[in-house]
Amino acid sequence: MKTSDFYYSLPPELIAQQPSSDRAQARMMVIQRATGTFDHGRVADLPAFLRPGDLLVVNDTRVIPARLYGHKIATGGPVHRSLGVGGRVEILLIEETAPGIWEALLRARHPKPGARLELAGGQVQAEVLAVKDEGRVTLRFRHKRPLLEILETDGMPPLPPYIKRTSANAMQRAVDRERYQTIYARNPGAVAAPTAGLHFTEALLTTLEQHGVHRAAVTLHVGPGTFKPVTVAEVEQHRVDAERYTVPEVTARLIRETRAAKGRIVAVGSTVVRTLETVAADHESVVDHDSVAEHSAVTAHGAVVASQGRSDLFIYPPYKFRVVDALLTNFHLPSSSLLMMVSALAGRELILRAYAEAIRERYRFYSYGDCMLIV
Repeated sequence: MKTSDFYYSLPPELIAQQPSSDRAQARMMVIQRATGTFDHGRVADLPAFLRPGDLLVVNDTRVIPARLYGHKIATGGPVHRSLGVGGRVEILLIEETAPGIWEALLRARHPKPGARLELAGGQVQAEVLAVKDEGRVTLRFRHKRPLLEILETDGMPPLPPYIKRTSANAMQRAVDRERYQTIYARNPGAVAAPTAGLHFTEALLTTLEQHGVHRAAVTLHVGPGTFKPVTVAEVEQHRVDAERYTVPEVTARLIRETRAAKGRIVAVGSTVVRTLETVAADHESVVDHDSVAEHSAVTAHGAVVASQGRSDLFIYPPYKFRVVDALLTNFHLPSSSLLMMVSALAGRELILRAYAEAIRERYRFYSYGDCMLIV
């Protein structure tokens, strides 16, 4: 399958630069797969399209203010040492792999192993341990206060590159800190938001609960790989970066009970899809050696058990979904792995037709934009 099969042309002015004034008032396109038709409404209309007994599964990861600024500590000749300051640097934290050791993206001129950095106004010192491809580095940190505390006061929200903040003022930073975070975020670790969840308010969640729609959570810590472009010509050659996930026992049980009662599993965002489908696929591979009867029974009920690990599952057409029945998701970049995922659920032709409709109707695209519900 060709990557170019998933291309569409988006007018730049439709890339949302600010969140909607009210989370639940973002626009929502509803795609009816059975009929191939579209409805247009608002996220607040979601209860009208879900049924009592459905299970809404959200990602409760919490975005950390993972972007830090600073400078190199000069280690050159006498003049540079007397100044004590080298070039300006910017880092984006990805993951702590050992105490004090972080994988990160570093924007700096000619980074080399052994280089020393001073970040967050001198509160953090870092040493470059290794330099890898595509700006990725391994850093050793030293700091007196806990790093997460420093990030909360001095870190910047890790907005995606298509949201421009050339000179964000204090008010803009405050807006981004609040709105680039779901209201149910609990577990710190993501460096990108699970954006479909940005549309929910407490009032909407209460209305859904009163409507008989239950809710459960998984955790997948979204990494910068979510913005990684597909650069290969053939879809099958692309690889996605692995991300850490956890499925708690209460969520696994609710999914099994919902499937047994003929309710639908409604994923809020692509990260939930990847998590649930990864666990189902892994569990099926385990029971594959058991009886056919047992294998069939597990598959019929979603094949989800409590689990944790790393997911590098890449979903593209044709893919048989084991768990997810419906999906709430934002509009994705052309030729991206996320667009391929939603195409696997709804069909490439229908999705591209829906995107063309969204462009005609002037929907807002990407992280701070509007969304679609695929049922």
